[in-house]
This record gives sequence, structure tokens and C-alpha cells, in this order.
Amino acid sequence: MPSDKQLPSTRTTELDSICQRVSVIPVLTINRLEDAVPLCRALYEGGLTVLEITLRTDCAMEALLRLRDELPEASIGAGTVLTPAQYRRAEDAGVDFVVTPGTTDRLYEYGIQSHVPLLPGVSTPTELMTGWQYGYRRFKFFPAEASGGVAALKSMAGPFRDVHFCPTGGITPDNAANYLRLRNVMCVGGTWVAPKEMIEEENWDAIRDIARETVETVKY
Repeated sequence: MPSDKQLPSTRTTELDSICQRVSVIPVLTINRLEDAVPLCRALYEGGLTVLEITLRTDCAMEALLRLRDELPEASIGAGTVLTPAQYRRAEDAGVDFVVTPGTTDRLYEYGIQSHVPLLPGVSTPTELMTGWQYGYRRFKFFPAEASGGVAALKSMAGPFRDVHFCPTGGITPDNAANYLRLRNVMCVGGTWVAPKEMIEEENWDAIRDIARETVETVKY
């Protein structure tokens, strides 16, 4: 059950300042540590200045540390955070925000006392209401397309009028604008900006071009 502790409103403000910098947040899985800096630098130079590094690989934490040193002007987040222990390690790596695919009471509670803002993952109104009781008003909607997509978020806009989302999961250049038109969507998360084959080929110029095209064409 939610405790009496509530999320400070400053955490919501901090998340807003991060998410409003871009329409699209790249969601990145780093398989080779040496790719982390050149990949993220290419995306940043292309205009995608907020980056989420998922904790899905053994080198993800080390990648976060390198990015903090080599790309300090970017907003770097840790994604796929599943436990408070991972949250704590992400804090120690110097991240600007933390993202979860789903959220437990323990994660909500840790997020309340953390100095690093949490974007908690939800897919249903019931899950959202749990976070609401802790004071959270910003959520990742995941997996977006599989959970009802644009229609689901339109339905949530009525009862949850001060809640805003970052939909992630199944977002593409073809449907991103449909999400961004919604008044309760602040940005979207996407993987298409960093194609796996281009990363394997170390084709950073092509990835930079995709980022630039994304900034120019995928807008509110």
C-alpha cells in the first residue's frame, strides 16, 4: 500500500524540463561498450539531446559512466530499471533521469527520496492510479501500441487531466506524430533512430542524418 510520503513537485518539474527538450527520446541498447560515445554523440549532434540507455546489457552501466564524462551536455537517462538497487547504481553513474518498463511500490518509494527523477512505466489506469497515490504525474506508457496506443491515451485524458505520458514501444516515424498531437503526450520514445545494422557498421554519419530528419519531421 502507498505510504504517506509523496513525490516532491520539483521532480515533476525536472522531468518536464528534460522531456520538453525533444519530441523523440532515443531508446538505446548498447551491445558494445565502444559504440556508446560515438553513437550518442551522433544522435546529440543530430538534435536528439535526451538519450535513454537501457540496462539490458552487461556494459550498460559502464556506458552510462563514459557518456557522463564524454557527453556532459546531453541529458542521459537509465532505462529498463527493474529494482531499487539498479536505480541506486544509475544514480551513482550520474544519470539525469530513470525510466522503468513497469513499476512496483518499492520503486515508487525509492523515487520519492531520490534526487534523480523517475519516469515510471504503466500500461493501465489501475497501474497509473497506484503511482498517482504516491504523487507521480508523469509516466512512460509501455508497451504503447500493444496497450491500446493513441486510443488508450485519449481515453485516459479525461479522468487523469494533469497526467502526461512518454509513449514507448511500437513507436515509428509513421505513427509518432499521432501520439504527439495528443495533449497528454509530452514526447515519445523510439528505437528507429539507431538501426542495429548501422551501429554494427559504425555508420555514425547515417545515424546523425536520421536524427536530423527526425527532429525536422517528427514534431508536436
